[in-house]
Amino acid sequence: MKGALDFSRGIAEEDVAVPNLIAQIPHRIRARANESIRNAAGLTHEPPPACLDPVESYQPVDGVARLVHGDLAAMLIGGIGSLFLEMLHPYSMAGVAQHSRYREDTLGRVLQTANFIGDTTYGSRAAAYASIERVKAIHVAVRGVADDGVAYEASDPHLLSWVHVAGTTVFLQSYLRFGPHRLSPEQADQYVMEMAKVASDLGGETPPTTVNELHRQLGAFRPELRLSADGVEARDFLAAGVGGGFVQRFAYRLLVESAYDLLPRWALELLGVAQRPRWQQFAMRHATGVLNTLLRVAVPPTKPVTASM
Repeated sequence: MKGALDFSRGIAEEDVAVPNLIAQIPHRIRARANESIRNAAGLTHEPPPACLDPVESYQPVDGVARLVHGDLAAMLIGGIGSLFLEMLHPYSMAGVAQHSRYREDTLGRVLQTANFIGDTTYGSRAAAYASIERVKAIHVAVRGVADDGVAYEASDPHLLSWVHVAGTTVFLQSYLRFGPHRLSPEQADQYVMEMAKVASDLGGETPPTTVNELHRQLGAFRPELRLSADGVEARDFLAAGVGGGFVQRFAYRLLVESAYDLLPRWALELLGVAQRPRWQQFAMRHATGVLNTLLRVAVPPTKPVTASM
């Protein structure tokens, strides 16, 4: 009798264990996909936990920056697009070409940027200011002479403002076009204001605090912009990607085309990139939507947080 009971108990435990094991399969697949995608993007370490204390947090815990920067899909496109735009300033590009190892250590540079964005978006004030001071220390050493014989310094407030304006413009545009949530005009202005805090603490000059000011400052930089020889090399390197299998190369190509689609026509002309026909833009946006959906299944976007004391 005891043997029969043990046998029955074993069958019952199997009946429970097998469905539980099957139920875990999607989670395991998602975890592996999450790891693969993050590694391909250069994010080899899990991000530190977000600071949820409204008093200690550098940015508002219920702010728009956490919403925008919490979507990996839109951030990947925005990151590529911001690099294309930033390289149009010859002095900014000279600093990158002469002082960084972006060709030899591309993923390392991506990781550094991701860590900075993470610290100044989700970190405490202590973590954010420590990250900002590290970047400022690096900027002090980045100086030289550009191809036109003009000396540049990465710590120049005007040059810092260019990088900030270019990056904020494209990241916001990427989320507005590809993000999982619709932003109101007020939320878009709030994002620009939250990013202004970072620019100001880095030493930028009069960062914009509204979308209108952001666009106005971007337009004011246009007379200074051109594609230098260093810019041509960086453009081709960024457009080509870092290799990988067919699927990875195809996905990266789609991200690059989507990044081009975020840039104003004058920027594409300076980059020497032909504007795509409308039908191609339409097809690309739909294909990007499918890719972004897959990315969000593997790496879910950050959910909005309500501030609480």
